[in-house]
Amino acid sequence: MKITIAHKEAMKFEATTTKSSFVIDCPTISPIEYFLSGIIACSASDIQMLPQNQGKSVTNLVVDGEVKRADDHPKKFETLHLTYTFNSDADSDDQAARWVMASVETYCSTINTIRDTTKIAYTIIHNGTTIRENEEMISGQGTNVDLGDLDACCPS
Repeated sequence: MKITIAHKEAMKFEATTTKSSFVIDCPTISPIEYFLSGIIACSASDIQMLPQNQGKSVTNLVVDGEVKRADDHPKKFETLHLTYTFNSDADSDDQAARWVMASVETYCSTINTIRDTTKIAYTIIHNGTTIRENEEMISGQGTNVDLGDLDACCPS
C-alpha cells in the first residue's frame, strides 16, 4: 500500500492512493477524525460483506465510535468503544454477533493495528435488541475464538 499526501492550500491536503484520491480539509475534519473514520469504515464494510458471503443481508447499519484519548501528547487512543446497530436476516442473534466478532477480532486490519495499544470494546444492537453490551475485544496477537466459516473484505 502506498499513499502520497500533497499540500494544496492553507490546511488542505490531497491524499492519493493507487486507486483514487481525496482531499483532507484540516481543521474542518482533523487527521485523527479521518483515522477513526477509517477504523470504523473498515469494520462496517466487514459487517456488510460477511453476511453476504453466507447468503444473508444487513440493512440500516450504523457504527458509532467513541474514543478516549490520553491527555498528554501524542494523545494516543486509550479506549475505543464501537456500537454496531443493524437489522439482518441472520439465523440467530449469535450469528449476527459472530459477524461483528469476526470483524473486530480477525478481519479488520485497522482495528487490529491498534488492538495492542488501545482497550477496545463493542456493543451490538441487532434487530432493535441489544445482544452484546460492552464486550471487550480479546487483546494481543490473533485469536483462538472459533468464529465459524466466514470470509471478509478489504484486502488492502
